[in-house]
Amino acid sequence: MTADLTNPVFQDEAKAREWLEASRWPNGAICPHCRATGERVKRLEGKVGRPGLWQCYECDQQFTVTVGTLYERSHIPLHKWLLATHLLTSSKKGISAHQLHRMLGITYKSAWFMAHRIREAMGDSGETPMGSGGGTVEADETYIGRKPARAKRTGHGHKLAVMSLVERGGGVRSFHVDDVSAATLRPILDKNVSRDAHLMSDEAKTYTEIGWNFASHKTVRHGIDEYVRGTAHTNTIEGFFSIFKRGMKGVYQHCGEQHLHRYLKEFDFRYSNRKVTDAERARKALKGIEGKRLTYRRTSQRLARPQAQA
Repeated sequence: MTADLTNPVFQDEAKAREWLEASRWPNGAICPHCRATGERVKRLEGKVGRPGLWQCYECDQQFTVTVGTLYERSHIPLHKWLLATHLLTSSKKGISAHQLHRMLGITYKSAWFMAHRIREAMGDSGETPMGSGGGTVEADETYIGRKPARAKRTGHGHKLAVMSLVERGGGVRSFHVDDVSAATLRPILDKNVSRDAHLMSDEAKTYTEIGWNFASHKTVRHGIDEYVRGTAHTNTIEGFFSIFKRGMKGVYQHCGEQHLHRYLKEFDFRYSNRKVTDAERARKALKGIEGKRLTYRRTSQRLARPQAQA
């Protein structure tokens, strides 16, 4: 799949299905129900079944390439899903649901739900600690939006808190947190940052209380306008926050607290894969569609936010 928007994969349902089959099943179709392969799985052609339908003779189930993915049971044509995935992964600051609605010729409600489904595919497993082998990890927090039913006031008490970790030359992981106390941030750092990493932060007491856990901990004192001291700085993470805020304010404009963790997945994914082409980034996002489902009811209702350290 190239980045050319005239690519048949983005225009034709059959071509999109062929591309996704080749991407998901490079060595032949695999039954999503029993994992059977080879001669036990056959494509149903002609008048026997609809286009793209397969039959498994091991478990006697029928399936298509979208079964077991985020695209399952969607009435939106597959080529529009692939185009939306490409647009969302290649737009540096995101693309609004209204823009998707206009470009894809679908309803705004469908475009909004489609974008959230694609964000689910962008999640980082977080299994490998950041900074392993002596890398440098910057930690900082920022504030955005407004908490429900909170009046605007001085300070950050009425805003939503986001804590991020950026590995220099590598990826980023962001978390929506209730507060920025050491008790809240310690579990996130313990789970996501290697003990042999070099931690960089500002002079906030939150980090000075837990920085001793790592190979080294350097701080810069923003309070006295100190932003760089040798290798000590948080400029990398500030650059990420700049992209994140420009996207949230300029493109999305408003984000409900219950959806903030999904937008963070989107910005984390694009930043962590910034060194590859748009087409490669879209292909990587498509690898995340496996084994995930997100229904409209689950997306639209006010859900409890996942635990930040999970």
